[in-house]
Amino acid sequence: MSRLEARPDRFVAIAVLMLAPTGALLAALVLSGRLDPLLAIAAFAVVGAVTAVARHLVLRDSRLIAAYLDQVRDRRTPLPPPQARTLTGAALLEDIAHLHQGWLRHREEIEHRLAADEAVVEALHDPLMLVDAKRRVGRANSAARALFGDRMLTRDLAVSVRNPDVLSVVDAVLAGGDSRRVEFTLPLPVERVLEVRVTPFRQPAEDGGEDGEITAIVTLHDITAIKRSEQMRADFVANASHELRTPLSTLVGFIETLRGPARDDADARDRFLAIMQEQAGRMSRLVMDLLSLSRIELDEHTHPTGETNVAALVQSVVAMLELKAAARKITIKVQGGEGLPRVQGDEDQLTQVFQNLIDNAIKYGREQTEVVVTLERADAPPMPGATGIRARQVPHGPRIQGIKVSVTDKGDGIARTHLPRLTERFYRVDAARSRALGGTGLGLAIVKHIVNRHRGRLTIDSEVGKGSTFTVHLPAADKAEKAVPQSAPNLSQEGGRGAA
Repeated sequence: MSRLEARPDRFVAIAVLMLAPTGALLAALVLSGRLDPLLAIAAFAVVGAVTAVARHLVLRDSRLIAAYLDQVRDRRTPLPPPQARTLTGAALLEDIAHLHQGWLRHREEIEHRLAADEAVVEALHDPLMLVDAKRRVGRANSAARALFGDRMLTRDLAVSVRNPDVLSVVDAVLAGGDSRRVEFTLPLPVERVLEVRVTPFRQPAEDGGEDGEITAIVTLHDITAIKRSEQMRADFVANASHELRTPLSTLVGFIETLRGPARDDADARDRFLAIMQEQAGRMSRLVMDLLSLSRIELDEHTHPTGETNVAALVQSVVAMLELKAAARKITIKVQGGEGLPRVQGDEDQLTQVFQNLIDNAIKYGREQTEVVVTLERADAPPMPGATGIRARQVPHGPRIQGIKVSVTDKGDGIARTHLPRLTERFYRVDAARSRALGGTGLGLAIVKHIVNRHRGRLTIDSEVGKGSTFTVHLPAADKAEKAVPQSAPNLSQEGGRGAA
C-alpha cells in the first residue's frame, strides 16, 4: 500500500470546498427567481462531474508516483508503466527513474571498488593496521590479526605492540608529524626483526571538509631475512678466518717442508700427506657446516609446511650409522615409536638433527656401550628458555600435544657449567678431543636452529661419569594428532649390533 492510499483522502474535502460555494450561489439565484430550478440542478451536476474527473486524474498520477517512491525506498529500480506516459507527471517520473538507475549503477561500482580494495588489503603479506587519533586499532588485515590476535581491534595499540619506540612514533604521527620508520624485535616464538612504517592519513570531515580527524596507517615489514643475511656474512668471515687459520697454517707448513727438507724423504712425505689430507677434510667439513648453518639461520623465522613421520625418519638415521657404531663396538637401541603423531617439519632438516645427535652419542660414548634413542608422546613442551639446561615441565599452563625424541649415551658426561653454552658456535668442552674426532663445533648450533625453526625445544641433561641425554621436543602437526599407521616399522628393536 502506498503512502497516499494509507492516508485519508484529502481530495474529498477539497471537492466539498469547491462544490459548496457553487451550490450556495445556485440556490440564491433560484430563490430570487432569477434561475430555473432545473437549470440550477443541471449546472450543479456539471460542476460536480468536472470536479470528480479532476479528482480522478490527479489521484491516478499521485498513486503512481507514490507507488514508484515506495519501490525506490525498497531499493528497486522500476520504470513507469507504459500507461503512465499519458499522465500529467509521466515525463518527470521517467527522468527520475533513469537518474535513480544511474545512481544505483554508480553505487554498485563504488561498492565493487571498496570490496576489491578490502580484498587487496586482506591479502597483503605484511601486517597493516589503521589507528585512530586515540591510538585505538580501528582496522587490521588478516596478517596483523594472525600476528597479534583478533582481540587487538578497538583496543589501544599498546595492548598488542608493547614497544616504546613504536608507540612514540605512532603518537608523533598522530600529533601531526610526517611519515616515520622504526625497527623493533619480536622475541617469540622465534626472534624476528620488523620495520614499522607509520603514515598519517586525514579522514574527511562529516560535513565533507578537509579538516577531519588524523589517523595513522601502520604497516609492519619483516626484515629478518635481510638482517640475518648481513649478520651471516659478517659471522661467516669472522668464523671462517678464526677456524680455518689453524688447518691452513698446518697445510702451509707441511707444503714448505715437503718442498724443502723432506723433498726426498718418502716416509715423511707419506706421513705429511696423510696429515694434510686430514686437515683439508676438516676445512671442507667446516665450510660445509658453516654454509649449512647460514642457510638454516636464514630460514629460521619461517615455519615449515610439510609433515614428517619422525619414527620412520629416526629408523633410517639409525640404519645409516650402524656401521660407524659397530666400529666402536656400540649398540644403537631404539625404544618406542608406535602410534606417534606426525610433526609439521622439514624432513631433510630433521634428519640432520637426529643424525648429528646420534653421531655425537657414538663419538663421545664409551666403547662397548649402547646408545638409546627413545621416542614418546610429550604431554607439554618445556618452559621457554630451557635450551642448554635441564628442562622443567610447565605446571599449570595449557598442554600442547607433541612428541619428544631422546638420545642417551654412556660417555664421560658434561659438567653443568658447560651446558648453557653447548649450542654456541665453535664451543667445545674438550677442543682437542673434538678436533681429533673430526668435530667442527657447529653440530649442536645447527641442531638448535633447526629445532627453533620447527617451534620445538632442545633440552640437555648430563651427569659427569654417567653420560648425557639430548632431547628434542616437537609439537604435533595439528590438534587432531594424525597418528602414524600401525603398519609402520616397530622401532622397539635394536638398531645396530656391536662387535663382541
